[in-house]
Amino acid sequence: MDYVDEFLVFLEKEKKYSNNTIINYNIDLENYFSFLEDNKIDYKNIQYKEVLEFLSYLKFNHKSTSINRSISCIRKFYDFLIKNNVVNYNSFNLVKSMKKENKLPNYFKYNDFVDIVNSIDDNTELGIRNRCIFEVLLATGARVNELINIKLNDMDLNRMEIKVIGKGNKERIVYLGSYAVESIKKYLTVRHELLKNKSNDYLFLNHLGNKLTTRGIRDIIEKIIIKSSTKLKITPHSFRHSFATMLLNEGCDLKSVQELLGHVSLSTTSIYTHVSNEELKRVYLHTNPRQLK
Repeated sequence: MDYVDEFLVFLEKEKKYSNNTIINYNIDLENYFSFLEDNKIDYKNIQYKEVLEFLSYLKFNHKSTSINRSISCIRKFYDFLIKNNVVNYNSFNLVKSMKKENKLPNYFKYNDFVDIVNSIDDNTELGIRNRCIFEVLLATGARVNELINIKLNDMDLNRMEIKVIGKGNKERIVYLGSYAVESIKKYLTVRHELLKNKSNDYLFLNHLGNKLTTRGIRDIIEKIIIKSSTKLKITPHSFRHSFATMLLNEGCDLKSVQELLGHVSLSTTSIYTHVSNEELKRVYLHTNPRQLK
């Protein structure tokens, strides 16, 4: 419907929402309107009891995080409709978000990373690029969408810094270790081989000389993990989780980790303290002389 399209354009142009968020919101609204159609409910006159029926419908096959995103999306949609004098009230303001599942993030340890990255064959241009992707992801804790949008002039290798654009179009500086800097320098010596005589300012390119996509990064990581000897389940976001966990385990304070990750709220970062506490407990139980073996 026209109002949905206008709403999504508003989020993209005015609110600067990411492409991934726009795609997910579009899916949420399609699902919502499908429910309304099946139940012969007019979206302009939906009542509180019908909102509860919709939430019950979502609970059958959605996790709490997906349900909360859907609630947030539709709540914003109705605020948009009110602003444009389409409806007079927002029934979704009457419902609360579901309690999030207390699920610890998936992460790996430094020794696991070393084993995996050393398994990459860096005798080819693509192998050199792939190793560089792994090094930069772990060194910076950047989101994959931030990684693929890095341009050559965003980097200052002398200062060991990269400028990235995060959620909400917010800019921040992430930092590189010496391994990542050396890996980038090596990749830059062969990057022109991937360009295929094209002009492209983005750092990471695919085999056709085009900017890598989030899907491309996911495929690269998946193939490397399969070829390595690790039994760990590692996704692109695992690098971000591991980055935060390693810093906290080495004594970095939570506020600094928040800034490095680009989190708006400290509570979002605090989940990593649970991971660190689990590691602390493991070390304690392993080293306590009065612990039964």
